[in-house]
Amino acid sequence: VQLQASGGGLVQAGGSLRLSCAASGRTFSTDVMGWFRQAPGKEREFVAATSWSGGNYYYADSVKGRFTISRDNAKNTVFLQMNGLKPEDTAVYYCAVKPPYNSGQYYHAPSYEYWGQGTQVTVSS
Repeated sequence: VQLQASGGGLVQAGGSLRLSCAASGRTFSTDVMGWFRQAPGKEREFVAATSWSGGNYYYADSVKGRFTISRDNAKNTVFLQMNGLKPEDTAVYYCAVKPPYNSGQYYHAPSYEYWGQGTQVTVSS
């Protein structure tokens, strides 16, 4: 399994970015796809997740109403639309796959087995 994250960059506060995560290596019909972020000196934290099928969406309270996770099943790609960005959103963003045989919670990083390389998001004030 390979995950390729892209779309990060430098943006002013209030701006928007759209992250993409292209997955390959097998089918993902029963997985959960998640986005996490890690700021310097902080632990990796949950941002958003979606089931590959079924239309379930989960968000951290800190991004609810500003970020939207979506997917394109035909392209095996998951997106994270980030609007109303704040300086505290600055972090490296990672996409990850939680296989169906892992019963851990979707917001718990150890529940995810495969990780992308990360993409830097920097929000200036």
